[in-house]
Amino acid sequence: MTGLTARQGWMGLLAAADPGALAARLAALGELPAFEWLRAPEVGGVMVRGRAGGTGAPFNLGEMTVTRCSLRLTTGEVGHAYVQGRDKAHAERAALVDALMQGPQAAALREAVLVPLARMRSAARAARAAKAAATKVDFFTMVRGED
Repeated sequence: MTGLTARQGWMGLLAAADPGALAARLAALGELPAFEWLRAPEVGGVMVRGRAGGTGAPFNLGEMTVTRCSLRLTTGEVGHAYVQGRDKAHAERAALVDALMQGPQAAALREAVLVPLARMRSAARAARAAKAAATKVDFFTMVRGED
């Protein structure tokens, strides 16, 4: 996996993570490094686009509220985050992890924060799939004995 796709993966995971779970994982790390804001958390809106059938012409589906921010660690790494909703603390934590993942402690941070969050996401998806599978109806056609 290239550096760009790896970063896209962890940024997507952080943006979709449960804010409480992310906060708990970061709190378990102890004292976090100092940083300066490049762009303090701010709430805004983005236009969500869709495609009919997934391949048709694009259309504007509607607007969604997002919070974004950017920060720089004292060691120079820059972190960015866009999260759905108005949770400024969630955006700050996501940007902080993004910045830390670009430094020398990336492997330890991956094991302490990203892997558990990925497991939580997989478990939530499996639970949602199991709930949906419980409502599945199998239709079948009986073959009559006539020729």
